Amino acid sequence: MTALKNYDKDALRELDSAHHLHPFTDHKALTGEGGSRIITRADGCYVWDADGNKILDGMAGLWCVNVGYGREELAKAAYDQMVHLPYYNTFFKTTTPPTAELAGELSKLLPDGFDMIFFNNSGSEANDTVYRLVRRYWALKGKPEKSVFISRWNGYHGSTVVAASLGGMAGMHEQLGLPLPGFEHIMQPHWFSEGGDMDREAFGLKAAQALEDKILELGPENVAAFIGEPVQGAGGVVIPPDNYWPEINRICRKYDVLLVCDEVICGFGRTGSWFGHETFGIEPDLIPMAKGLSSGYLPISAVGVGARVAGAFRDEDGEFAHGYTYSGHPAACAVALKNIEIIRREGLVEKVRDVTGPHLAKALQRLADHPLVGEVRSVGLLGAYELVADKAARTRFEPAGRAGTICRDHCFANNAVMRACGDTMVMSPPLTIEPDEIDALVEVARTALDATAKELGAG
Repeated sequence: MTALKNYDKDALRELDSAHHLHPFTDHKALTGEGGSRIITRADGCYVWDADGNKILDGMAGLWCVNVGYGREELAKAAYDQMVHLPYYNTFFKTTTPPTAELAGELSKLLPDGFDMIFFNNSGSEANDTVYRLVRRYWALKGKPEKSVFISRWNGYHGSTVVAASLGGMAGMHEQLGLPLPGFEHIMQPHWFSEGGDMDREAFGLKAAQALEDKILELGPENVAAFIGEPVQGAGGVVIPPDNYWPEINRICRKYDVLLVCDEVICGFGRTGSWFGHETFGIEPDLIPMAKGLSSGYLPISAVGVGARVAGAFRDEDGEFAHGYTYSGHPAACAVALKNIEIIRREGLVEKVRDVTGPHLAKALQRLADHPLVGEVRSVGLLGAYELVADKAARTRFEPAGRAGTICRDHCFANNAVMRACGDTMVMSPPLTIEPDEIDALVEVARTALDATAKELGAG
């Protein structure tokens, strides 16, 4: 790893403030805080800022740097491909070697029957593709009236107009005048927030029943698909009760509704399986994926298309009028291939399943006695702890989100990155993290909780 380059921090912050419109950012507040934190390099599970601070990245970038930072193999894969063939499109009945190879590799990782892959550049684009595949599928089957999509409140499926409509983030809907027509939402399987006095299994059935109720309300003849994340990531690492997904499988099959499993966060080892659908027993028809596909080193996403949907496209005449300039970009595919090779070679899925996932679960339990913590939960290397004003009543601080923002900022101040999803603190570190680094991350979480309690005058 090369030495830290000297940067003119003030000049960079001025440029950023003047010219960079950030995603999901209050720009007035950012300016008032003195501008952006400038990340200059990274290695392993750590990033460094322009002030020289070494920061433990408990979020793997944005849920994505599964194999950790500083992988020269991935840089070399991109370089070699760019020298040989930097770009060619996959329109015009053409392909490139890494594009075809990656499609074949993904089909091996996915369930039987998932033999076709469509490439995109982001999770949002992958879910736009899902929308088009589903609508086109039902049209090909002579049922164009089956057009309504159902998803969960507080689910996240991206930020394009279609993907945000698929998602159930109320703040995005209010700001953007969404969802578009043809998108419906049901309750999320979040026992801590919505389970009340029910036990988890009873609540799991209730949350799944909401899907059946919505299908019957709309008419099964009008419902095209249900989409859900195995674990709701940006919604706060919402881990459903064990009986939830089997019941969702049953309902979708009963009413002939396609099941879309959004693996953008859960895919490529995050839950201790290659994919979240394996962990939770989900039986999907379509599988959008991104993030861990290349560990974030280059933008790429894909949709795995199951036999039922793929068969209609193979058997019926007519062009599928959809695609992107960079679909199946050869350099991105080359990096993704090498990334999958690293995950397999280093046994990272098994490491999460057998070593670091159980260690994170045990470490998080050390936070359960804190006065501000209402619940801790984890699966694989996805973890969360709920911030509450009253543990017994599971009530939050007012206004909503303030406690989470304070706690997040104290984590940053102690050189560890964790994210606040409202008043839920979440973590999703690189799959290469070691047990002692997990302990360090959780120790920062406790320090931040203590500081948050003091600032709130609580506990």
